[in-house]
Amino acid sequence: MLLAIDVGNTNSVYGVWDDHRWAGVWRRATAPEETEDQLAVWLRGLFELSSLEWHVDAVAVASVVPQMNQTLSLLSSRWLGVQARFLTSGDQVGIDVCYEPPAAVGADRIANALGALALVKPPVVVADFGTATTFDAIDAKGRYVGGAIMPGLMVSSQALAARTAKLPQIEFKAPDRAVGRNTVESLQAGLLLGYAGAVDALAARISKELGGATVIGTGGLSGLFEGLCAMIERFEPTLTLDGLRIASERMG
Repeated sequence: MLLAIDVGNTNSVYGVWDDHRWAGVWRRATAPEETEDQLAVWLRGLFELSSLEWHVDAVAVASVVPQMNQTLSLLSSRWLGVQARFLTSGDQVGIDVCYEPPAAVGADRIANALGALALVKPPVVVADFGTATTFDAIDAKGRYVGGAIMPGLMVSSQALAARTAKLPQIEFKAPDRAVGRNTVESLQAGLLLGYAGAVDALAARISKELGGATVIGTGGLSGLFEGLCAMIERFEPTLTLDGLRIASERMG
């Protein structure tokens, strides 16, 4: 049984892989001030609620928040009795990283690439909707060749509300039309439809540079864009966890 942990800047996702399926997937706000004991209490409760034995054979982590790494190491060793493995771009997991410098590629992006290659033939593009929206490009030879990074939807919304006097924070809900008839509808049109258009435009450019690619969507906010992004052919909410699972198997 594997515990895979995807640590993002805003939220972290914990997944338990057992009997060839994700037996439990849980999301929690990333809080570097938390202790391993607090995380263990929360996690053990979810294991019990999911009728899972409090035991794992391995822990694999993709973290973009270095302040969380020590806590997760202690969670793994003290409470689960195993040594956590932290994925890096330097690990030999079956993918060449063509990026300068290779160490600058986030572990989550390597996991996304591995997960995507397990689903479709390259070339492939992964759009990961999180605190930032990242685009990962894998060429026809299966190499990680780079990508793009843009501000995430939440960051864009918060910046707009913070820098304007009268524009409020809004519920993220796609409007029925692009012409908003009030401030909330106008913001929803600009943020949701405008953001979807930006994602489509960038995904199309990257796909063209790769000679035509399958585009996969994932990430905590990806569900908002199903049906809005014409370039995204499929949405895979557990893609990063799937890539972590593959990496864990290859790291041994």
